Amino acid sequence: MHKFYVAIHQINHSKEKKMLQITSRLFIDDINEAIEKKYHKKSRLASEYESPEQVELLKKYFAEKFVVKVNGQAKNLEFLSKETEDNVLICYLRITAVPKISSLEIENSMIMENHNEQQNIIQTSFNGNKNSLLLTSENFKGMLK
Repeated sequence: MHKFYVAIHQINHSKEKKMLQITSRLFIDDINEAIEKKYHKKSRLASEYESPEQVELLKKYFAEKFVVKVNGQAKNLEFLSKETEDNVLICYLRITAVPKISSLEIENSMIMENHNEQQNIIQTSFNGNKNSLLLTSENFKGMLK
């Protein structure tokens, strides 16, 4: 077990592709524990015992806990793939049909149901600017313009 609870989510806007490209880095034990608590099913993501059902629960968990609004409108996250690096699960997602951004609202309560001290760091790059948000269980929503 680790002594701190943090996840890093990078959101980049590609003007050429008209999409948001999202990379999320989560501790494997934390995401498995969160999925088990939420859906009452054993989760063994990033192990030899991982099942397609567990991957579907991961996608469902992202859809429910990581909400992105572009210009005031909620957008659907498309889960592309995942990989592991040591004890971290790296997930790749995207949101299509985003030609321009005037505001980006992010709600991220991932893993907070298990650990009040969880911090979700959101790093963004859009309109030539880099910004970041620190989301916590007390403040799990943020807006960037």
